[in-house]
Amino acid sequence: MKRQISLTITAIMLFLASTVLGAQDKCKENCQNGGWKERVKIEKIAFLTDAVGLTSAEAEKFWPIYNKCEEEKRHAFKEGMAIYRQLQEAIESNKSDKEIASLLDKYLKSQEAGIEIDRKYIAEYRKVLSGEKVAKLFLGEESFRRHQFSKLKKKD
Repeated sequence: MKRQISLTITAIMLFLASTVLGAQDKCKENCQNGGWKERVKIEKIAFLTDAVGLTSAEAEKFWPIYNKCEEEKRHAFKEGMAIYRQLQEAIESNKSDKEIASLLDKYLKSQEAGIEIDRKYIAEYRKVLSGEKVAKLFLGEESFRRHQFSKLKKKD
């Protein structure tokens, strides 16, 4: 009887372990293949479409412009993060003040690049959206960012 209970418990444990390992593999696969990124992108499209109040005609013209802007921002962000790491390494390895100041200037310029991209695309957005809807876009992006942070906080 004890042996039967022991075998049953062992079988249940093996089943649970295999289920957990399978779920972890699936999560790794989805995360590596960008599954979560795609999900967030879809959520953002829905959120911003609603926040801005895009009509289907506006959306058709707006989203290609927005996607191009986002790509430029992503590129600028990656460059900024590379400079950030260089600045961090320079400080950790006790580089000269001159080298650190130079990297700091580069870092600040990289931060300004994101703002310049926004300025550039506001003109493009205004060709297809009213000024009010362009403003709603920027407010909507901030609301979406806060919404995502709130979701992360709830998971912790």
